[in-house]
Amino acid sequence: MAHIIVVGNEKGGAGKSTVSMHVATALARLGHRVGTLDLDLRQRSLGRYMENRRAHLEKMGMDLPSPNHVELPEVDSATLAPGENAFDHRLSQAVAELEPKSDFILIDCPGSHTRLSQVAHSLADTLITPLNDSFVDFDLLARVDGDGEKILGPSVYSEMVWSARQLRAQAGLKPIDWIVLRNRLGAQQMVNKMKMENALVRLSKRIGFRTAPGFSERVIFRELFPRGLTLLDLKDVGVKQLNISNVAARQELRDLIKALKLPGVEVRF
Repeated sequence: MAHIIVVGNEKGGAGKSTVSMHVATALARLGHRVGTLDLDLRQRSLGRYMENRRAHLEKMGMDLPSPNHVELPEVDSATLAPGENAFDHRLSQAVAELEPKSDFILIDCPGSHTRLSQVAHSLADTLITPLNDSFVDFDLLARVDGDGEKILGPSVYSEMVWSARQLRAQAGLKPIDWIVLRNRLGAQQMVNKMKMENALVRLSKRIGFRTAPGFSERVIFRELFPRGLTLLDLKDVGVKQLNISNVAARQELRDLIKALKLPGVEVRF
């Protein structure tokens, strides 16, 4: 069976689609068969990223390793059994289509709570939660006191992940490997960064996740989107010399793929 990776966080702007695209493309470039789904049916950031990639590579006459992206199929409500949810059916049908031809299926979730996102989390073998280095984002995981020192209790997103874990346990599936990424780290606000780091360490032991370094804030990520490219494609499209920022960004991606500890993945880039 394909290993299912879910990228989720109930807040927009945390870098989910950038992480999704780079992880999926990295795995494809490492020789794995990768399928992708975008559950944000309105914004479709990952879907648009994939469309841009197909169009750019076709225009350039190039064939680079790429994930196999599919859209959620439409379903005729008349075909649903009594009480069956149309969104559940669409997701299960898409996963069933990808599974025979994928080693990994990566699912990018919207930045809000939806039925699709809830169901996807229960399918996750690996859950990646990008998090801006801010207590605004941290509040989705847990509530803290005014000093940011004491954890008062889990918040809405953690509770949703807990429900997904319970569903998997009831179905006899292996536990979710949950990784929280500290994304868009900056050099400023060192005191706040230390408070965030300490709070995440305490919370990880309490509700059961691992932490990993994510991506720093870099212009290159925004520049790559219109062409559907990733950091790993730059040399193939004619960039002869990577600048220091691009080299550092590639190292961040390499560190992330290693930290995920995905089955059968050996990092070679």
